[in-house]
Formats: sequence, C-alpha cells, structure tokens
Amino acid sequence: MNRNRLFWILLLLLWPVAFVYCWKSGTVQIGWNEFVKSFTVTESSQVTLILFQVRLPRMILAAITGASLALTGAIFQSLLRNALADPYILGISGGAALGATIAIIFRLNTTPRGWDLLPVFAFAGALMSIMIVYKFSRSRGVMSVHTMLLAGVSLQAMLGALVLFIYSLFDPYQLMEAFTWMMGRIPSLSYEKLLYIAIIFVTGLVIVLPKARDLNALVFGETDALSLGVETEKLRKLLFVASSLLTGSVVALTGLIGFVGILVPHVMRLLLGPDYRHLLPASVVGGSLFLFIADTLARTLISPHEIPVGVITALTGGPFFLYLLWKNKGVLA
Repeated sequence: MNRNRLFWILLLLLWPVAFVYCWKSGTVQIGWNEFVKSFTVTESSQVTLILFQVRLPRMILAAITGASLALTGAIFQSLLRNALADPYILGISGGAALGATIAIIFRLNTTPRGWDLLPVFAFAGALMSIMIVYKFSRSRGVMSVHTMLLAGVSLQAMLGALVLFIYSLFDPYQLMEAFTWMMGRIPSLSYEKLLYIAIIFVTGLVIVLPKARDLNALVFGETDALSLGVETEKLRKLLFVASSLLTGSVVALTGLIGFVGILVPHVMRLLLGPDYRHLLPASVVGGSLFLFIADTLARTLISPHEIPVGVITALTGGPFFLYLLWKNKGVLA
C-alpha cells in the first residue's frame, strides 16, 4: 500500500476516536454508558447539557482554530520558503488581537441588528499586520525572509503590549480577562456563532486549497514560479488576505495561541513530504486534532483548575521552534 495512503487512513481513523475520547473527558467524569445513552435521551439532563452545550461547541471551535492556524502556517512556510514562519511569529495573531480589542473596548463588536463584527475587526487587524511586515521585508523588489521574521517577532511583541495597555486603562476585571485571553483559551460558543466561524473557515479553505500547485512552484523560487506561469505577487496578496481571514476569525474568539502553525505543518511535511497538495489538507486535519487534544489536556491536567491552552501549545511548540531555529541558524545568518 502507498505510504501516503496508509498515513491518511491512520489519520482519519485516529481523528474521530480522539475526538470522542476528548469529548467524554473533563472535570465531570462521564462513563461510556452515560455517554452513549445521552444520544438517545430526549429529556435534558446534567450529562447532556455538559456534553452538548459545553464540551461539544468547545471541541468544534478548538478543531476549527487548530485547522486554521496550521493551514496558515503551512501557507507562510511556502510563501517565505522557511520552516519558522507562523501566524504568531509573523505578528498576524497580534494584529488580530488588537483589532478585536479595539472592537470590544469601544463597543463596536455588534451592530444594532445583533450581527457580530468581532471577526471583521480581527481580520482587519491581521491584514494590517501582515502588510506592515511585508512592506518592511521588501527592498528593491526582493523580499528578505530574515527581515520578515524579525519584523514579525517585533510587531507581535509591540501589539501584545499595546493590547495589555489598552485593557489596563479600563476596569481591572477586564485586565484579568485580557491576561487570560492573551494566553489563549477555547470558550464554549453558541451553535449560531459556531456556524458563523465555520462559514468563514470553509471560505478560507475554498480560497487556499486550489492554490496548492502554485505553492509547490513557489518553493523553488520566485523566478522558477514565474517561468511556470504563477503570478507570484498576485498569489501572495490573495493568500495574505485568506490567511488574515482565517487567523483573525479564530483569534478574535480564542486569543493568542502560538506555535500550532509551526509544529503541525512541519510534522506533516516529515510524514507526507513537501507536496502541498497533500500537506495543506493534512495540516487542516492534523491542526484540528492537535488543538482539541491540547485543549482537553488544558481542561483535565490539574482539574478542577484549567490551564490556558496557549500554555500547552507553547510548552509543546516552543522547544520545537528552538530546534528549528538551531537547525536553520546557518540559513538565517
């Protein structure tokens, strides 16, 4: 059997098994009999409320968030031809956080008709950030990956500090909420909001996945990609917008969750190879799997207390980032 086909079979078998196990796990212990019975019970009970109104929406949001961050990480690693690229490292998450913060503080996140504008402001902030970093990295028509990474790290730090400063000017309770949000957490949303985020996510997939062949060409360099008929500048701008859309929509709700975009695409590249026709969908599935497992660990490791999921991803992805930095130090010098 083809190695890639075997990998996909194992991954697609592991995903639902892990999802069900994580769904059942939590501070409140639910046995397998109770879990199975909850699908047939017509009356609401404590178990059905926990499973379907608290845990399931949170699991779905974690899956969408992980898939979005991993997908955008894979995109930037191709666009920049560098394994260190990631929405968090490049400052996109910080821009989304600032946009969402401005919307919340100045009460611009909802319209009189009740439409949620938070993802819109987060998208605008993310797009603003990537355009700033992109402008900094270009000189005489040539893009410097080294400069882009440094500009992204600097911008991420400045935007994070600015978000905390804005919150510190208001209620102290809001400042505590900001700290929790900055460390990353997965809330339990209404199914209406989940549908809204799911539509944005699917829109991003529709834009990005058909560009896999163009990303394959771009890996060999801009000159080679142009000779193969790829409009590189147009491709970059399109994928910057799509990545900002994906990142902004989830960061607005979950806060800053780092390193998913580095860890997952790189692991998938090691297992599947560099072909973006396989790497992009694998990053989507792998990213969702990684983050809902990480969120389950955040809920259960020191139960009844909860660890911010961003701490789990940082402790997992941070050492991996240092390893990649060490491995690529000759390239970045």
